[in-house]
Amino acid sequence: MTQIALITGANKGIGYATARALGERGMTVLLGARDENRGRAAEKELTAEGLDARFVALDVTDAATIQAAAALVEASFGRLDVLVNNAGIVRADGTAEPSATTIATIREVFETNVYGVVTVTNALLPLLRRAPAARIVNVSSEVGSISSMTDPESPLFALTSVPYPASKAALNMITAMYAKELRDTPIKVNAANPGYTATDFNSHHGFRTPEQAAAVCAHLATLSADGPSGLLWGNLITLEGDQNGVLAW
Repeated sequence: MTQIALITGANKGIGYATARALGERGMTVLLGARDENRGRAAEKELTAEGLDARFVALDVTDAATIQAAAALVEASFGRLDVLVNNAGIVRADGTAEPSATTIATIREVFETNVYGVVTVTNALLPLLRRAPAARIVNVSSEVGSISSMTDPESPLFALTSVPYPASKAALNMITAMYAKELRDTPIKVNAANPGYTATDFNSHHGFRTPEQAAAVCAHLATLSADGPSGLLWGNLITLEGDQNGVLAW
């Protein structure tokens, strides 16, 4: 039985690379994207590679599109095996100091990075429960680790921006709570740390490739029955090379 995976923000960057990685594993990949032209282009590119990729109109800040996407998945497949909550935005005010942060900016970031994840997950959870052993992957970041951000020895210690790190810290807690709720089911819920990846998201300043980042997401999306749940897992920035493992919350 072919597995069905839905990835939000899948028309470019880590989401697109994750869709390709899961498609190469034989899954039908549903490319959630708010821009139809970009979503259709991504679908065409992946289909040309021989993958089963299908564009799905989905804006994580628009409840109507979320419900429509859930209805489409139900009508077409009757279940969902993998949900990758990848869509995200980054914003900062002025000097990126906490005292320069505006509520408007925090609200904008949380709408996508936090509220969007909860809305999408809740809309699709009934379909995930119908799968034999579904996987939920929330694409987070090491900047959401309070332990790392407050460690003077960490390369992240110098960062002071509030909106994006706070949204990822909230996403980490959301991940932990869903994992607790679903602990007696076959569903596993984990947060992925793709690492500092070169994409449009950061004007391609990252030092990891989208493919390296996607490997983290794909690993968590294909965990075996004895795999973990409720972890922040992925790139370990303090180690040399492409090494992955569990990060502290």
